Amino acid sequence: MLTHLAIGGLGIVILVVGGEFLVRGSASLARSMGISTLVVGLTVVAFGTSAPELAVSVLAAFADSGTLAFGNIFGSNMANIGLIIGLSAVLHPLPIGHVVIRRELPMMLLALAAALVMAFDIELGEQRDAYARGDGLVLLLFFIVFIYYTLGDLGRQRENHRLKTNGGESADKPHPWTKDVPQSDERGSLLLNLAMIAVGLVGLTYGADLVVHGGVGIARELGVPEVVVGLSLVAIGTSLPELAATLVAVRRNDIALAVGGVVGSNIFNTLLITGAAATIRPMPIPAGGHIDLAATAILSLSLFFVARTHNQRIIRYEGLALLVLWAVYVSARSLYL
Repeated sequence: MLTHLAIGGLGIVILVVGGEFLVRGSASLARSMGISTLVVGLTVVAFGTSAPELAVSVLAAFADSGTLAFGNIFGSNMANIGLIIGLSAVLHPLPIGHVVIRRELPMMLLALAAALVMAFDIELGEQRDAYARGDGLVLLLFFIVFIYYTLGDLGRQRENHRLKTNGGESADKPHPWTKDVPQSDERGSLLLNLAMIAVGLVGLTYGADLVVHGGVGIARELGVPEVVVGLSLVAIGTSLPELAATLVAVRRNDIALAVGGVVGSNIFNTLLITGAAATIRPMPIPAGGHIDLAATAILSLSLFFVARTHNQRIIRYEGLALLVLWAVYVSARSLYL
């Protein structure tokens, strides 16, 4: 038991350090290209902080621990909303940008709706509920569509930034994401950024391997279902990079980066990570998994609605409500389900 705890704890530490290196290097590299903080959050930070979930879930799929992957993915989505957004809003009210409300939050809900529909196979005549390889491929196709439109916005921003830098004016109407572009003194060294990204990727890969082995070992020794370990210990551990990045962004009053990173991370988790894990090996829906999906949907809808209130700001008591809702569910799931 102690050995598995030590292995899992070491893996989580390495994951956090690796995620920090990846986020810092990637964000600095992206900012030097003239991309605003919101887009950095929705793309670079979202992918960087989702890398632990991706590594853990893919390795769990290869190890035939699909229930651990399931718990990690949707447990991380719940932690992103309840723990990270909730705690951040308690510390500092979070203004939500119009673009996030109009496009990114609905996209997050659509991704989750697709995952919900795919989780009910018995009702369609199948022998068991699972994310089959076909489901995984469909989710990956949805992810490609999301990336296509996001990169299209990045291209327009980059062109506007290039024209402004060269003293010209863009013929396009200014894009709402082109404001708040960091100045040149924040760009940093290209080689340093690339080195940080490389170190981060290595740390995430190795740390994820340790977390999978430690989590599976703990579950087997205690007789605890792997999905519960995934929903609690592993999900919180792999969400720590998002938590660290978000709290740092809130402290710096860079709210767009914080919110964009969380929403983008949930989209990545649902489409990319679930799709990749299911494509590698069909992912069975564990006992209580439909309840986990319902809880994820309730938290996601709650975020969608509170983001539209109080002049598009999540205030402290709304953040506290999200935090309590998440904590109560995870505690009940661990103890009783």
